Amino acid sequence: MSPDEERTTRIRTVDYHTAGEPFRIVDPVAAGLPPLPGDTVAERRAALLSPGGDGTAPRATPHDALRRLLVQEPRGHAGMYGGFVVPPDDDGAHLGVLFWHKDGYSTACGHGTMALGAWAVDSGLVVAPADRDVQVRIDVPSGRVTATVHREGGRTTGVTFRNVPARVTGRKVRVGTGLGTVEADLAHAGACYASVAARDLGLAVDRANLPELVRAGREIRAALAGHPATRHPDGPLLSGVYGVILHDELPDTPKGPHQRNVTVFADGQIDRSPCGSGTSARLALLADEGRLAGDRELTHESVTGTVFTGRLVPGRQGAGGGSARQGAGPAQGAGEARRGTGPAADRSGPGSDGLVTEVTGHAHRTGEHLFTLDPDDSLGTGFLL
Repeated sequence: MSPDEERTTRIRTVDYHTAGEPFRIVDPVAAGLPPLPGDTVAERRAALLSPGGDGTAPRATPHDALRRLLVQEPRGHAGMYGGFVVPPDDDGAHLGVLFWHKDGYSTACGHGTMALGAWAVDSGLVVAPADRDVQVRIDVPSGRVTATVHREGGRTTGVTFRNVPARVTGRKVRVGTGLGTVEADLAHAGACYASVAARDLGLAVDRANLPELVRAGREIRAALAGHPATRHPDGPLLSGVYGVILHDELPDTPKGPHQRNVTVFADGQIDRSPCGSGTSARLALLADEGRLAGDRELTHESVTGTVFTGRLVPGRQGAGGGSARQGAGPAQGAGEARRGTGPAADRSGPGSDGLVTEVTGHAHRTGEHLFTLDPDDSLGTGFLL
């Protein structure tokens, strides 16, 4: 190996997409970084963020330099998503993961969980039969989730993501935007999501409207900062709006509700898939409205036309599925100068079980990569536009 080659950083990744949304998988220890401190995935995420950082503004660390290298141009792009594979919390799971995106680190990622399930089978980490389902248990910052990998003829034909319990935490919270005042419904499903009907903004969920939808999503997320309905009972690291789901109502299918959405997450990133954890949040809200009785399921489309299907797990509704009402005021935004008296919000306290949901989609490998960083490259870890 030449002296220049010895000085060059090399990072191997395996890339997947789930319903169009990318997911880049990397082992940070194999990349030459030391193990992160902490006994659990949640503790390791906290170590990445603190002191002095948060989920969308992490502090500078060698691990974050690796995230920037893989997500930023010229090796990535502003829509890139991925995860660091880390040890699980205990022997009950196959692996742990720290999810990352262009702005930092998230607490949940349904499309990433599906991709990791497919990768665990493809890589041989989890031995899978040719014609039966196999479960891949994954520890994420918000808890333990499961990816059930569906197999037929030695091929993976789909993946079903079972999320941590989902809870409705706010209803009809008034939010001011540049397009007028709208009402947001909030639910925690591993991360906190605010749902707003796109028609209330005078928009439809389509590619032509993406700039306006992203702008509105950013305004809604900023306006809800600190709102009581965004707080998680387990503490600030799970609190705050992560994604804003702007949705259109479509005619029901014979199996149940049919919606199209674009999820604007972190600082204006667009989910190309229907959003896995966001679909779980939508299921909690639809169940609260009485629209998922029996075995009805949600057909959930993305702005790119890809589809997830979601359902409640029978017999797994806990106290969080009810309506424990506490007061919650409106959020102040660009088009609303003051707070008023908003409707009550659903609040599930600590210990509530919530609703267990499952979301099914397809994950496919897109490539295996050896990325390099020349120490003389003036762009370093790259840039975002």
